[in-house]
Amino acid sequence: MKRVLEGVRILAVEQYGAGPYGTQLLAELGAEVVKIEAPSMGGDISRATGPYFLGEGDSEFFQTFSRSKKSIALELKTPEGRATFEALVRTADAVVDNLRGDQPVKLKLTYAALKTINPAVVCAHLSAYGRGNSRESWPGYDYLMQAEAGFMTLTGEPDAPPTRFGLSMVDFMTGAVWALGIVSAVLSARRTGEGCEVDVSLFDVALHQTSYPAVWAMNEGHDVGRLPRGAHPSIAPSQLVRTKDGWGLFMCQTQKFWEIFCAMTGRMDLASDPRFADIPARRANLAALTNLLDAQFATRTTDDWQAFFAGQVPFAPVRDLAEALENPFVREVGMRDTIDHPDRPEGLHMLACPIKIDGQRAPGVRAPKLGEHTARLTERVA
Repeated sequence: MKRVLEGVRILAVEQYGAGPYGTQLLAELGAEVVKIEAPSMGGDISRATGPYFLGEGDSEFFQTFSRSKKSIALELKTPEGRATFEALVRTADAVVDNLRGDQPVKLKLTYAALKTINPAVVCAHLSAYGRGNSRESWPGYDYLMQAEAGFMTLTGEPDAPPTRFGLSMVDFMTGAVWALGIVSAVLSARRTGEGCEVDVSLFDVALHQTSYPAVWAMNEGHDVGRLPRGAHPSIAPSQLVRTKDGWGLFMCQTQKFWEIFCAMTGRMDLASDPRFADIPARRANLAALTNLLDAQFATRTTDDWQAFFAGQVPFAPVRDLAEALENPFVREVGMRDTIDHPDRPEGLHMLACPIKIDGQRAPGVRAPKLGEHTARLTERVA
């Protein structure tokens, strides 16, 4: 695979989820991402995050976030460690961290602290609430952002308690946005010779992801709320439907798909019914439409409906995670990977990089052992 970020060196003072997820994307695209890990703290905290471990100082959770990276065991707070770190900064394109917002200044990880060492270095910070505000010292996590940014009142059934996503999507989105900021700033620094500060926060990204419902709320006072079956706030039908053996997600996002559905199923009575003539009418009569759709979809199994529509009408089966991973299409597109790992002789099953370059995904490379690359990388700058 063409390594499009080859030659970019990133020093990462990172731990747990959001930050390591973002830098892993960069590592799998070819950047040399060097984790700066304090041995006195056991390195990245995710090394000790269970329940499944891979030898000392390693876990399946850690492998999820730090593939293709390198690790240096280094105490930033000691004079010796700081000297080694600053020598590495001279060779780096970026120094990145995902610490609390008040920590980069204290640990001298800012551009102001490092520009005399390397004027072109980019200093990128990912924190819970950002820096330079009343919450910069607050710890924060994905679930908290889902609560405060409104996600939990937009998710689930109308009569259910506030509901969080089943995955830490705020972490993942923030890491991806941060990676974009890092690459953009490195491009600028290489062009101008001058680095800068990049700041991304979980809170900002979570709020930004509320997107068009937020615009409707700010301008029209509209509360999207929650509709039954996870229905779309303005388009119908775009929701869960009951099948003969389970559930499917049915999405007629345009009038064309509705008409094709009616024709394929022989339900021209639905097409001619004035209650369902167009999207606004179907939205206004959603309860009645849902009952009719359930009766129609109950005539086949979920798999049968997917095969029947075959992409002519947008439809997806609702799968549990195990079923989703065994989907033949997952293997067809190469989204499963098996990597070599010294503590798992048979190999460790992983998900592959979601970015393809020239049609190829980066080969899977395990996350490093704590301090695995200390000698090799520090000898170069000694």
